[in-house]
Amino acid sequence: MENGSVYCTIYVGSRELFVMEVMVERDKDGDIDSWKELQLIYNSALKQISTKLEILNDEFQHVHRYNPIEHIKWRIKTPESIVKKLKKHGKESTLENMVKYVNDIAGIRVICSFASDIYQIAEMISSQRDIRVLSVKDYIVNPKASGYKSYHMLVSVPVYLSDRIADTKVEIQIRTVAMDFWASLEHKIHYKFEGNAPEHIREQLVECAQMVAALDARMMSLNEEILHIGQEEEVSHIRQEEED
Repeated sequence: MENGSVYCTIYVGSRELFVMEVMVERDKDGDIDSWKELQLIYNSALKQISTKLEILNDEFQHVHRYNPIEHIKWRIKTPESIVKKLKKHGKESTLENMVKYVNDIAGIRVICSFASDIYQIAEMISSQRDIRVLSVKDYIVNPKASGYKSYHMLVSVPVYLSDRIADTKVEIQIRTVAMDFWASLEHKIHYKFEGNAPEHIREQLVECAQMVAALDARMMSLNEEILHIGQEEEVSHIRQEEED
């Protein structure tokens, strides 16, 4: 240790990725001073959000007999990816900078059936008293040039530790099954060609994104018609019982 710096070796599996010189110290407010503690806090934040979403989904099933959430995925960004992002923005690789400048260290993806579910889920998250919405990016209304569609929320959730409360940022992505399928393929192509895919492949991706949007719209319309028929049948059944 030199000049108050903390050196921590970070491992992924059994392979050492790098040795990082961390220029942060613990002060009276309890700043994060170790990678392991940082991981613990972000993992805890993800567990809290995931549990909240599972409870809300169960409640929705109980009240409306319908589950808007198909499944949930979550991950912690790898140290390698974090450092690359910091370097991209010209920032030094310190834990302090990680927390301050990298908003997607903790990420959770919520997959739903229909586009209308996306905004319901976003509203349910926003209404939680201990979740603070920091920013929203609606790539459904405003898709990226590549055709990417998703609804992004950056939120802050309190993680209750033994000696303090750590307000922790989590990025939430909400999308349909079809949007997720497209995004998964686009992600693979992006890394395959290191962000420089051939023009004809990029054009086909945009065309596929348009097909996905059309499929989502058609499936949502079909679902609304099914729900409408179900409601009419239920009303008819109630009337029949009253007449009997």
